[in-house]
Amino acid sequence: MQQAAVTERRNNIAPIPFEADAPFLKIVGELPRELNGVLYRNGPNPQFDSPGAHWFVGDGMLHAFHLENGRASYRNRWVRTPKWLAEHDAGRALFGGFGRKLPDAPATITDGGVANTNIIFHAGKLLALEEAHLPTEIEPGTLATRGYHNYQGRVAGSFTAHPKIDPITGELVFFGYNAAGPLTSALSYGSIDASGKATRFERFEAPYASMVHDFIVTENHVLFPILPITGSMERAMNGRPPYAWEPDKGAYVGVMKRNGTAKDIAWFRGEASYVFHIMNAWEDGNRIISDVMQFEEAPLFPHPDGRPTDPEKSRARHCRWTFDLSGNTDRFQQTYLDDLTGEFPRIDDRRAGLKSHHGWYACANPKLPMFGALSGIVHVDGSGKRLGHYLLPAGDTISEPVFVERSKDALEGDGWLLAVVWRARENRSDLAVFNATDIEAGPVALVQLGHRVPDGFHGNWVGAQ
Repeated sequence: MQQAAVTERRNNIAPIPFEADAPFLKIVGELPRELNGVLYRNGPNPQFDSPGAHWFVGDGMLHAFHLENGRASYRNRWVRTPKWLAEHDAGRALFGGFGRKLPDAPATITDGGVANTNIIFHAGKLLALEEAHLPTEIEPGTLATRGYHNYQGRVAGSFTAHPKIDPITGELVFFGYNAAGPLTSALSYGSIDASGKATRFERFEAPYASMVHDFIVTENHVLFPILPITGSMERAMNGRPPYAWEPDKGAYVGVMKRNGTAKDIAWFRGEASYVFHIMNAWEDGNRIISDVMQFEEAPLFPHPDGRPTDPEKSRARHCRWTFDLSGNTDRFQQTYLDDLTGEFPRIDDRRAGLKSHHGWYACANPKLPMFGALSGIVHVDGSGKRLGHYLLPAGDTISEPVFVERSKDALEGDGWLLAVVWRARENRSDLAVFNATDIEAGPVALVQLGHRVPDGFHGNWVGAQ
């Protein structure tokens, strides 16, 4: 009963109101000596309360765990976007949800970007990402904000928080939704080569305006999921939800060859569902296979009239999508591989877009709401079969697990999983390090912080250069 009370009294969503440096962190167990680099994490951490603002839209805060020769240090910093700077100077919130200015905000303040969703390293640049704005460049050591990065003016508008890096060519492939302005049906698509040069940027129309959080890239194809969290300017102008769950719109996935053009996209249809995150995808003869975390009904967003979606259906499960490219059907198959609630899937990124044999995701307690209840890790093989399952003590929660290979030439899956754990009883966080192929044994090391890292979104490991 006492533990249940702890869970009810606290969660780990609220922001922390400070920036900090912790040069020497206590370690329980032993950090693997091969782990030399930085785990960067990003998530919403609003500088000021804003009435009615969605959890998704808080200012980005970066958390960096630096591991070197068995030692660990930590630093956190807000991403100093134009919005953050304007609100810092004003001493109050100027924006509500999804870039909406508050009525009393100065007319000169227009940029509501928060850079709060992901952080990646590509072509020598560390980039904080969210899906409504260009990448924000970050200085790796200090976490200082350098400003928007537009690839020498070759890229404009929205830029996904989930670009994909081709492990063979080093190319970064990206897209953006709302590409013709807020709540529009246009998508952009582009690529950045391994040297950081933009090599492609174009726009096309999707079947309807949708929140497109992630997309699918294989060796030779790109797939764009248009799923029914719909955007509507008319709703937004009338004080109703700008984004809402409209299952009658159906599910579409556009399949395009990476060396093709948007006019050649083939649109496949499927059962209404929602997917925030892709685990991986690959080609199998005339088929494309993609493993995703699929919701029957979208969480966090209501029906157009404001009614909530069904919490029983608003939980994600590991699901396989199959596309037949031989022209026999325009329907894609959706097959659940497990009944366990989970989110934030990851793989060994050296197999991105290729057939993979290992995957991991954070799993949830099915008795609690989908978010804020991620309380363990699942390890699966290439068919979705569970290879391992680790659960935290009751009340504790866990972040997305990030895989780090033991060495560049290590076998797929040979390495560690890094995940940030919130300890509910102590109201602080640990960085947990697991042997990636033996998660059931529990962490081999815990890096202990004196404060908590709020539940965030995504992170990545950047090895020592």
